[in-house]
Amino acid sequence: MGESWWGRSIEAGQQKVTTEYHAKYFAHELSRIGGSGVDRLGRALFDACVDLNPHQIEAALFALRSPLSKGVLLADEVGLGKTIEAGLVLCQYWAERRRHLLVICPASLRKQWALELTEKFNLPTFVLDAKTYRDVQKTGTPNPFRDNAIIICSMHYAGRKAEEIKEIPWNLVVVDEAHKLRNAYRQSNRIGRRIRWATEDCKKLLLTATPLQNSLLELYGLSTLIDDRLFGDLPSFRSQYINYGGDTDGLRERLQSFCWRTLRSQVLEYIRFTERKLITRPFKPTEQEHKLYEAVSSFLKRDGNYALPTGQRHLLILLVRKVLASSPRAVAGTLEIMRDRLLKLREEFSKNATPADRVLLDAEIDDDLLDEILEDEEDLGVELPESEADKASSEEQKIDIEKLNAEIEELEDYI
Repeated sequence: MGESWWGRSIEAGQQKVTTEYHAKYFAHELSRIGGSGVDRLGRALFDACVDLNPHQIEAALFALRSPLSKGVLLADEVGLGKTIEAGLVLCQYWAERRRHLLVICPASLRKQWALELTEKFNLPTFVLDAKTYRDVQKTGTPNPFRDNAIIICSMHYAGRKAEEIKEIPWNLVVVDEAHKLRNAYRQSNRIGRRIRWATEDCKKLLLTATPLQNSLLELYGLSTLIDDRLFGDLPSFRSQYINYGGDTDGLRERLQSFCWRTLRSQVLEYIRFTERKLITRPFKPTEQEHKLYEAVSSFLKRDGNYALPTGQRHLLILLVRKVLASSPRAVAGTLEIMRDRLLKLREEFSKNATPADRVLLDAEIDDDLLDEILEDEEDLGVELPESEADKASSEEQKIDIEKLNAEIEELEDYI
């Protein structure tokens, strides 16, 4: 029997198909994931377990519309399922075997992302932090970001590991709560600049319910995360869209090419929301709350305590006091993380851990501590100069076990 045309050597990506069986198999795969529009998503969602709304499908199709674009911004209002929309896009990429996928989000949302993608879309995920990074490296893997699953990491960790992220040709990078990086174009925003640099050659999917709050420059900042040439340089954007009234119609037209936004008022036909009424109530701290504020403030100002990482001490003192001014309940979670930090330090000390181990431990829990405090911050631009943070992380700190135990007891009293 003569060799058919598909039996000859066929180049498919980086794999060489040399048999008739392989050719038929790959032809079937291409037909299964091909097509466009809703049919394209339908084939990719064969194993998914999720109830979809029309606006979510439209948003996902918008994100998948142009293979040549460098990314899009999905800016649906709160509660309309932006995570589901991103999951649809990730599911399509996975079905097309484009599986270098990265999700960057606040640390408090990492587990939620992993759960949503696994349970609703049957996608494999791997949450990468300092501990899992170290565990993977022990297996001989030089760059733990190379994995056969969707990588999920926090914004702070992505900024810290920008060089490792840069090494990988990501098919898609999803950035949740992207408004926190809206000042990434500024020199002072080190985390934003490092994430932008690490992902500059990758297609990006930005998610935020608040793309614009105070200034049109926020839209410019978000656009630079996708492509720093979308609006040209900053002076050009100012002169065209801000100064002397600005060309708002022109800006709206430009945004339509990469920004998609659905309002709650547009989906009332098939989604019923609980009506919420805002009531303003005056608040005055009780005597106990005032005492707690003074006691915790005094604890934070104490020199040489172990509860705060040395390299982030001044920033964290400022932000913990801000949370403390909100309410005792708001600060309880932060104090628990600080206490857990001390418990881990004590555990490492009991194992006769080396100073290098303690530095790694700092890195392991800094993400959780920082993101707990920064969770309500709208911008990640306020941070220590790089030189000070790097210097602090390399210091070898001696542990006084009695002082450590005293701090643990004090924090437990506050909690």
